Amino acid sequence: MKHKTPMRNVELGYFLLIVLVMVQRLLIYLKIYLDSSFTALDLGLSLSTLVALLLGFFLPVGISTVIVFVFLVSYFVWLSAYAPLNVLTFSWILMIPANIIIAAFIRSGLVRSRRFIERLEALKQTNPDVDLDTTLGNKESLAETVVKQSNLANRYGDQYGFCMAMFKLDFLPLVRESLGSRRYAQLLLELSDTIQKQIRYEDYKFSIDKGRFIILCPLTKPEHFKSLTERIKAAMMGLTFADKKGRPLKLVIRAGALVFQKDQFSKYGDIDAVIAALERNTETDLIGEYI
Repeated sequence: MKHKTPMRNVELGYFLLIVLVMVQRLLIYLKIYLDSSFTALDLGLSLSTLVALLLGFFLPVGISTVIVFVFLVSYFVWLSAYAPLNVLTFSWILMIPANIIIAAFIRSGLVRSRRFIERLEALKQTNPDVDLDTTLGNKESLAETVVKQSNLANRYGDQYGFCMAMFKLDFLPLVRESLGSRRYAQLLLELSDTIQKQIRYEDYKFSIDKGRFIILCPLTKPEHFKSLTERIKAAMMGLTFADKKGRPLKLVIRAGALVFQKDQFSKYGDIDAVIAALERNTETDLIGEYI
């Protein structure tokens, strides 16, 4: 069963409003055609439809409902006792309340849409941006994680630290050409699984496009991290994967690492600078200390 989104209700409300305006215009033209006149009373009732739209859009639904009820009773009394009977005068008993109701309907849809978007934004902030297929975080979640980890490392000094490493697919255009888009996506999944087997549960892994993977390992000493990066690099290059012609794919992986330095704490807020430092270190398979 398909559920309507709040925006669909708004679209329906605007459609009904346009239809209502067309009917009102048609009635005005019909009145002019039949009587060859358009009196001040007709003008006042026409302008009252604009007021009805404003009331329906800005007032709560409950108050709008009361106004519609009072208007219907009052207008019916006026229509039966004093009003001149013609097509246009008689039609306002339905048209003016219809304007209030449709405007209130549109307002209700807009309010629900705003709340729906706010809830989506709240969920986005609560849940990390992780791809369900590869369990890889993206650049936004990488930036958030680096800020959190650098704050912890800066606050607790010698008791806490972290290391980062980038693993970069070399000759990426050739890899994509030999695999095609579908098999390249499958390769990313296989590489993600390979990385996961080499790191701990509390470590993080990310993908930032262009065949680049990043891991962040809290509470890891630099001397141990070097052997970890070498092991992950060897496991990725040793992955058995066939290209679209069935031939074995030979991967070339470059690795570069970065160790948190407290004196550079302010620079970890710039994720582009952190990525650039890791990128530079991949050129020489270096474990660096400076961004």
